[in-house]
Amino acid sequence: MEHDADVVVAGGGPVGLMLACELALAGVPVVVLERLTEVSTTIKAGAINSPSAEAFYRRGMLPGLAEAQRTALGKFSSFVRARQAAGASPVRQPPKFAGHFAGIMLRGDLLDESDPDFDDPGPAGEVGLVPQEELERLLNTRAAELGVDLRRGVTLTGFDAGEDGVRVHTSAGSLRTGWLVGCDGGRSTVRRLAGFPFPGTAPEITGRQALVELTGAEALGAGWNWTETGTYAHGPIPGRILTVEFDGPPEDRESPVTAEELEASLRKVSGVPDVRIHKVLTATRFTDNARQVPDYRSGRVLLAGDAAHVHSPFGGQGLNLGIGDAMNLGWKLAATVRGWAPEGLLDTYTAERHPLGAWVLEWTRAQVALMRPESHARALRGVISELAGTVTATTFFAKKISGVQQRYDLPGDHPLTGRSAPDLEFSDGTRLADHLRGGQGLLLDLTGDGEVHKRATGYGDRIRLLTADCPGRPGLAGLLVRPDGCTAWAADSPGGPDTGEELAAALRRWFGLPDAMAA
Repeated sequence: MEHDADVVVAGGGPVGLMLACELALAGVPVVVLERLTEVSTTIKAGAINSPSAEAFYRRGMLPGLAEAQRTALGKFSSFVRARQAAGASPVRQPPKFAGHFAGIMLRGDLLDESDPDFDDPGPAGEVGLVPQEELERLLNTRAAELGVDLRRGVTLTGFDAGEDGVRVHTSAGSLRTGWLVGCDGGRSTVRRLAGFPFPGTAPEITGRQALVELTGAEALGAGWNWTETGTYAHGPIPGRILTVEFDGPPEDRESPVTAEELEASLRKVSGVPDVRIHKVLTATRFTDNARQVPDYRSGRVLLAGDAAHVHSPFGGQGLNLGIGDAMNLGWKLAATVRGWAPEGLLDTYTAERHPLGAWVLEWTRAQVALMRPESHARALRGVISELAGTVTATTFFAKKISGVQQRYDLPGDHPLTGRSAPDLEFSDGTRLADHLRGGQGLLLDLTGDGEVHKRATGYGDRIRLLTADCPGRPGLAGLLVRPDGCTAWAADSPGGPDTGEELAAALRRWFGLPDAMAA
């Protein structure tokens, strides 16, 4: 089949745009179909975790993230001042914020930052409070810079998948492609039409999140609050409210969320009778429907983000899980399109990402259980709250929430293997992330004598070879970093046949054969 594009991505939200950018960076022509004509302003996730921040940092997007965070922090300051001016109860901030679990705040001053999982985050460790809308705008700009063909106002209506490609039908006509990736959300058309199974657990709650103009807010508690009728949150920016009712899913997910609906829910859950909502700026409903496809690929059709897994938004894991999917899939699909992928490379996408998705589903289910307005859940919440006041528990929760503990099960015994590569600082003033912007693999030789470097010639533009001096890691001899930032091989000594064979095996596993051997 002759292709109009090598890859078509259905869905132009953050996950679809991130995937498209990774493909374009690797020189793969890609078309993104997005039904919305503009970037969505619906209130969604408000933060990114460490793996997401590292991914954007490694692609040169850190300045934009930092600016978005400064704006968000300014809005938080406005929220605090408005409550003070209204005579409301003060906003109790922990000495350092480390996240929350089911609304139970974690104190950053109890965090054991000497834990090796917090090793070398680099400048990416300074960003986190980035709203999804701003992230999507940044990715929209990056996609344009990389030449991504983003077609807004176009809806995927169907497709015919064969062994040699996919014919995609849209509201603007048909196009031919080698691969179709569904990044089209929790009610994915691609997933449904492709026939992916979607097992999981049914919803129990109705959640609503909104930005509104309201009065009577001084009587609401700031942050997360539990009551006899549910859970609600107020802040951390002016007008932001969230309510959770535990009497089943919403009867209607499609109709606009009205001021009357939000006001009724907020009054019911908070017990504050005089709170009034005068205008809805943006609002959405959600549930705790938790489902995941068993395999993220069916022939030439793949899924990423909410199309592959859905769950409640508690803990802010959904956006980050989807960005991780895009980073993992992007270079593997590009390698497949370009013809140098070793056998089975694309299958490692499901093998590596499915366990993380399954963990997130369980993590969100546990939070819903703790939030329930009944005596057993309240008792358990008290126990967890007490535990969260300890160094051990705070560190455990923070590592899970931040994503620093994420690891792929890769061959090799070195503690760095399978983990996000540390952002090493070199003697020339550059950092590891500076050498990953092109989206290639990176083989780093720290021996000073080229011992690691000489083992990996013949890979062309698949791998960038770098010999450098790293005073902060005197025992580390070398790293092989995949395009997604994952450490595929590491060694503390360059000598010995075992070290050489391990590196050669890692190179073949992730980057195929060198050109001379392939010929």
